[in-house]
Amino acid sequence: MGNRILRLDNVRKTVNYLKKNGLTNTFYAAAERMQEERLAADYRYCPPGEKELEEQRQKTQEWPYRFSIITPAYETKEIYLKEMISSVQAQSYSNWELIIADASAGDRVERTVRQLIYETGDLRIRYSRLSENRGIAENTNAGIETASGDYIALLDHDDFITPDALYHMAERIRLGRQKGCPPALLYSDEDKYDEAAQSFVNPHIKQEFNLDLILSNNYICHFMALEAGLMKRLKLRGDYNGAQDYDLVLRAVDSLWPDGALAPETARICHIPRVLYHWRSHRDSTALNTSSKSYAYEAGRRALADFCERRGFSAQVTHSLHLGFYNIAYEPDLLSVRRDAGIVGGRILNRKGQIFAGAYDEEGHTLFSGLPGHYTGGNTHRAVLTQDCAAVDIRCIQVREELRPLFSRITGLPYRERTLYRKEEREKRAFCIADMTGLTCAEAEYRKLSIALGEAVREEGYLVVWDPKMTIRM
Repeated sequence: MGNRILRLDNVRKTVNYLKKNGLTNTFYAAAERMQEERLAADYRYCPPGEKELEEQRQKTQEWPYRFSIITPAYETKEIYLKEMISSVQAQSYSNWELIIADASAGDRVERTVRQLIYETGDLRIRYSRLSENRGIAENTNAGIETASGDYIALLDHDDFITPDALYHMAERIRLGRQKGCPPALLYSDEDKYDEAAQSFVNPHIKQEFNLDLILSNNYICHFMALEAGLMKRLKLRGDYNGAQDYDLVLRAVDSLWPDGALAPETARICHIPRVLYHWRSHRDSTALNTSSKSYAYEAGRRALADFCERRGFSAQVTHSLHLGFYNIAYEPDLLSVRRDAGIVGGRILNRKGQIFAGAYDEEGHTLFSGLPGHYTGGNTHRAVLTQDCAAVDIRCIQVREELRPLFSRITGLPYRERTLYRKEEREKRAFCIADMTGLTCAEAEYRKLSIALGEAVREEGYLVVWDPKMTIRM
């Protein structure tokens, strides 16, 4: 039954995508989705065993970090509410409070919560009845205002967390404080729970903090916690309901990583590479039905435009082909607008239309190597999103003026540019890349020079940006 519901939902998504993006894009998107589903079929979430959880309990008995978990509730089904609360009570890390801010018209949520408190005697669960429903942002803020923890985390009323979620966050906080750099924002990997099939699916294995990636999509999402002082200062903004979490993340990034503070380690934004959060997939949730809250995607676009305005970027933010993913068109180009970016590069396709060079990781591996140029990289669409990386290929690169002597020293060529045109969705835009006339070498040497340049640029304190819309064929 569960697989049938998911297949029907895929049909709905395909029809909506066809209406929006045309037959060609829909064909490639459908082919990639089928391939991704075959690979995802092997995913299994493995919960920690009782022995491991008991070791965590013993280890953390004296740890002082207190978490306030805020859950806005509205006419929540009893079974969802109980499972959410039970997931918090099952935490191996015990220093927490769960604040349920209830804006329901009826009394179902209140009766359920108070009954659970009575049955368990767990006074860490705090119920607050709101006088009116003011929307998810303001309802959440009501809970944030009363929080007493050192860190504040957000948990949706119909989702749940893994039993070791708070332990891993507390452990990262402890390590950060020992190093003199306590984290201000923590986030984890996540997956979805198919309630009909009673199985975990679609894991989202995330990246370490990546400024340009968060400017393309809210990949941080859940499970997320902020320092209490930062959360209480920022709060959520009702004008961005539907994308209130994305707006919060962008404003937190703006606060923690001021314009000009280039090194990511100064941002105090920490990724925990574990699935700690389960989204529940049901017909009314955005986890299953992305069109159920289409207004949220426009709110996300406005939140990103607001970030650009606060940074003083001359840029236009538009929706991409994919819901919840965005393009930023800088005027006249990224390097002219952004002080933090040192070089920007694109992707290089072979004669078969596959990626064979472009963005490199710190080990020198090509990101998305072999992926057809029409493919996006799956549900996360990372293969078509602007993002930061370790290096970009010198054959498809643009270098800011201050770093051009560095380019010449590494490549042995004077820096000159040539203009090309890219097809950016439905419009053509010009882009400039370095003219590599005079340099002919083996593929391995191009890669070596590219990685050397990327490393030198990052040592100078600049970001290396990959923009896959800059595409050339070899």
